[in-house]
Amino acid sequence: VQLQASGGGVVQAGGSLRLSCAASGLTFSTYAMGWFRQAPGKEREFVAGISGSDTSGYYADSVKGRFIISRDNAKNTVALQMNSLQVEDTAVYYCAASYGTGVWNRPNEYNYWGQGTQVTVSS
Repeated sequence: VQLQASGGGVVQAGGSLRLSCAASGLTFSTYAMGWFRQAPGKEREFVAGISGSDTSGYYADSVKGRFIISRDNAKNTVALQMNSLQVEDTAVYYCAASYGTGVWNRPNEYNYWGQGTQVTVSS
């Protein structure tokens, strides 16, 4: 199984970025997908998640209304559209896959992880 995250970069506060994660080696629609992030010196935290067949996303309070998660089961991809970025959003962002229908906000519920992509928001 491979999860390849991309789309990170440097953006000014108030700007937008779109992260993408391409999955291979798994039956994609049977996995819930999540985005987590980890800032230096902090624990990895849940950002957003989406179940295998659902179009509704689940979000951390800190990103609700600014970020949108979506998936394309035909292309085995999951995306995170990040708008109105804040300096506090600076972190390494990881995509992860969790077998089953539940969307979990705990990292240990996820079976597979991507390599991470750096997002830096400047003031």
